Amino acid sequence: MKKSATLLAGAILPLVAGMGIATSSNAQSATNDEAYCQALVKEYTHGGIERGFSPESLETSVAINECRDGNPRPAIPVLEQKLRDNNYALPPRS
Repeated sequence: MKKSATLLAGAILPLVAGMGIATSSNAQSATNDEAYCQALVKEYTHGGIERGFSPESLETSVAINECRDGNPRPAIPVLEQKLRDNNYALPPRS
Protein backbone atom coordinates (compact mmCIF):
# COMPACT_ATOMS: atom_id res chain seq x y z
CA MET A 1 0.00 0.00 0.00
CA LYS A 2 2.79 2.37 0.89
CA LYS A 3 4.47 1.70 -2.47
CA SER A 4 1.34 2.53 -4.50
CA ALA A 5 0.84 5.79 -2.57
CA THR A 6 4.43 6.74 -3.32
CA LEU A 7 3.98 5.91 -7.02
CA LEU A 8 0.76 7.92 -7.16
CA ALA A 9 2.41 10.93 -5.51
CA GLY A 10 5.35 10.57 -7.92
CA ALA A 11 2.97 10.64 -10.88
CA ILE A 12 0.86 13.56 -9.68
CA LEU A 13 3.67 15.89 -8.62
CA PRO A 14 5.10 16.42 -12.15
CA LEU A 15 1.59 17.09 -13.50
CA VAL A 16 0.92 19.77 -10.91
CA ALA A 17 4.33 21.36 -11.50
CA GLY A 18 3.77 21.29 -15.25
CA MET A 19 0.43 23.03 -14.90
CA GLY A 20 2.06 25.82 -12.90
CA ILE A 21 4.72 26.34 -15.56
CA ALA A 22 2.16 26.28 -18.37
CA THR A 23 0.02 28.89 -16.60
CA SER A 24 2.94 31.27 -16.10
CA SER A 25 4.10 30.90 -19.71
CA ASN A 26 0.58 31.63 -20.97
CA ALA A 27 0.49 34.77 -18.84
CA GLN A 28 3.82 35.88 -20.29
CA SER A 29 2.60 35.11 -23.81
CA ALA A 30 -0.52 37.21 -23.24
CA THR A 31 1.63 40.08 -21.98
CA ASN A 32 3.86 39.81 -25.05
CA ASP A 33 0.79 39.76 -27.31
CA GLU A 34 -0.58 42.88 -25.64
CA ALA A 35 2.72 44.73 -26.04
CA TYR A 36 3.02 43.67 -29.68
CA CYS A 37 -0.58 44.66 -30.36
CA GLN A 38 0.06 48.10 -28.86
CA ALA A 39 3.14 48.45 -31.09
CA LEU A 40 0.99 47.60 -34.13
CA VAL A 41 -1.61 50.18 -33.11
CA LYS A 42 1.12 52.78 -32.67
CA GLU A 43 2.58 52.02 -36.10
CA TYR A 44 -0.83 52.09 -37.71
CA THR A 45 -2.11 55.25 -36.06
CA HIS A 46 1.07 57.33 -36.09
CA GLY A 47 2.85 55.86 -39.08
CA GLY A 48 -0.36 55.47 -41.02
CA ILE A 49 -1.26 59.13 -40.85
CA GLU A 50 2.16 60.13 -42.15
CA ARG A 51 1.98 57.60 -44.97
CA GLY A 52 -1.49 58.59 -46.09
CA PHE A 53 -3.40 55.42 -45.19
CA SER A 54 -7.03 55.59 -46.14
CA PRO A 55 -9.53 56.22 -43.35
CA GLU A 56 -10.01 53.38 -40.89
CA SER A 57 -12.42 50.63 -41.79
CA LEU A 58 -14.82 49.22 -39.22
CA GLU A 59 -12.63 46.10 -39.04
CA THR A 60 -9.56 48.21 -38.24
CA SER A 61 -11.41 50.29 -35.63
CA VAL A 62 -12.60 47.13 -33.90
CA ALA A 63 -9.07 45.67 -33.95
CA ILE A 64 -7.60 48.84 -32.44
CA ASN A 65 -10.26 48.88 -29.72
CA GLU A 66 -9.70 45.18 -28.97
CA CYS A 67 -5.99 45.90 -28.55
CA ARG A 68 -6.63 48.79 -26.23
CA ASP A 69 -9.13 46.72 -24.21
CA GLY A 70 -6.58 43.94 -23.64
CA ASN A 71 -7.87 41.43 -26.20
CA PRO A 72 -4.95 41.23 -28.65
CA ARG A 73 -5.46 37.78 -30.20
CA PRO A 74 -8.14 38.67 -32.78
CA ALA A 75 -6.69 42.14 -33.34
CA ILE A 76 -3.09 41.23 -34.21
CA PRO A 77 -3.78 39.53 -37.58
CA VAL A 78 -6.02 42.39 -38.72
CA LEU A 79 -3.48 45.09 -37.88
CA GLU A 80 -0.59 43.10 -39.33
CA GLN A 81 -2.47 42.71 -42.60
CA LYS A 82 -3.38 46.40 -42.75
CA LEU A 83 0.27 47.37 -42.31
CA ARG A 84 1.42 44.81 -44.88
CA ASP A 85 -1.23 45.98 -47.36
CA ASN A 86 0.30 49.44 -47.13
CA ASN A 87 3.85 48.10 -47.66
CA TYR A 88 4.96 48.87 -44.14
CA ALA A 89 7.33 46.67 -42.15
CA LEU A 90 5.87 45.17 -39.00
CA PRO A 91 7.42 46.11 -35.66
CA PRO A 92 9.58 43.42 -34.05
CA ARG A 93 7.77 40.90 -31.91
CA SER A 94 9.43 39.94 -28.64
